[in-house]
Amino acid sequence: ELTAELTARRKQYEYYRDELFGRNYDEMILKSKRDNVKLVSLHELGKFTRGKRFVRKDMREEGVPCIHYGDLYTHYGTSARETKWFLEKELAQKMRFAEKNDVVIVQAGENHEEIGIGVAWLGDEKVAIHDACYIFKHCINPKYISHYLRTSIYNLQIRRYVSEGKICSISAENIGKALIPVPSLEEQERIVAILDRFDALCNDLTSGIPAEIEARQKQYEYYRDKLL
Repeated sequence: ELTAELTARRKQYEYYRDELFGRNYDEMILKSKRDNVKLVSLHELGKFTRGKRFVRKDMREEGVPCIHYGDLYTHYGTSARETKWFLEKELAQKMRFAEKNDVVIVQAGENHEEIGIGVAWLGDEKVAIHDACYIFKHCINPKYISHYLRTSIYNLQIRRYVSEGKICSISAENIGKALIPVPSLEEQERIVAILDRFDALCNDLTSGIPAEIEARQKQYEYYRDKLL
């Protein structure tokens, strides 16, 4: 029942996320006109900088914080304050860094559905970024951007530019062509608050449904072992 609830909540989360931004290009245009919200390209909104290469064997459990592109799919959500891995200081000196409130956008993946998602970096410390990612500097709410980067309308806009192969990729120039509605900062914060609640419910391992599933699994194992 909990697993079914989680599936339903994730669908609900995706529904409201797309509802807030627009489900398709025409709907986004109409919604922006109706709400008097400006549509701008990501290029107009900020600047892209590509990270620098390091490999898995370079990653350590302590040192200078770093983000590897693969972890954007498996570890990070829409925002992060701490990293999973680190680099040695000597190697880190050669890297490019994201700073607080930058958005880290993935440039490569196994299929076009994954390309272009991002994480808002909210940590106080600078973080070294892998070369299969872009550092996006901007002047609006970073979590508003990272939520938008997971919408259907954004994916539809960039999909035509994805180079497909064993590893799919997209250039910063083509990501920058995507249009994003930019309401007031207050409205951005309202949207982020709504989507953060859904995100926590669906993905938080300490307070959401996944945490409840884990607790019930442990409870099941405890009584199973007790009985047998």
